[in-house]
Amino acid sequence: MVEPFVHPTAVVDAGAEVGEGAKVWHFAHVCTGAQIGARCSLGQNVYVAPSVVLGDGCKVQNNVSLYEGVTCEADVFLGPSMVFTNVINPRAAIVRRGEFRNTLIRRGATVGANATIICGVTLGEYCFIGAGAVVTRDVPAYALVLGVPGTVVGWVSASGHRLSFDSAGLGVCPETGTRYQWKDGIVSIAS
Repeated sequence: MVEPFVHPTAVVDAGAEVGEGAKVWHFAHVCTGAQIGARCSLGQNVYVAPSVVLGDGCKVQNNVSLYEGVTCEADVFLGPSMVFTNVINPRAAIVRRGEFRNTLIRRGATVGANATIICGVTLGEYCFIGAGAVVTRDVPAYALVLGVPGTVVGWVSASGHRLSFDSAGLGVCPETGTRYQWKDGIVSIAS
C-alpha cells in the first residue's frame, strides 16, 4: 500500500478518508466525513467539505472549494480556481443549509480554470467545460461547453480532442482512433 502524502501545512480532520497514494498539498483542508479516492491530488488551498466524494484519480487544482453535495466520479479534473455553488438563492441573513443541492461530475469530466458550476447539475462523462464558462444546466457526455451561460459548442473524445462527425454521425479521436457516434444530440462510443 502506498500511504497518502499530506503536506505539513494541510489539515485532514479525523474521520476524513484519504485514499492510497493520494496527495494533499499546501494549506488544503479535508473535513470530517469527506472521502478522497486513491491517487487523487488536491492542490494548494483546496477545501473539501463534509460528505464530498472524490473518486479515484481526481485532480483538484489550486484554490478550489468543494462544498457539501458535490460528488466527483473517477478521473475528474477540476481546474485552478473553478467554483462550485451549493445554494440557488443565498442570503447572508437566511440559513439555507437544508436547501443544499447535489452536483454530480461524471467520470473523466474536465472543468477548466475559473469556470462556475451552479448547484444541482450533472456534468456527463468526459465532458469538457472551458475556462470561465458558467454552467447552469446538465451537460451531456462528451460535450464541449463554452461561454456565459455555458453552451454546448461541440464534442470531445475521452482524450479531450475535438470530434468532427461525418454525414453518418461517425467521428474518430485523432489520438486513440476510438470511434464515436453522434445521434440526436447524444455522443457515445461506436460499437
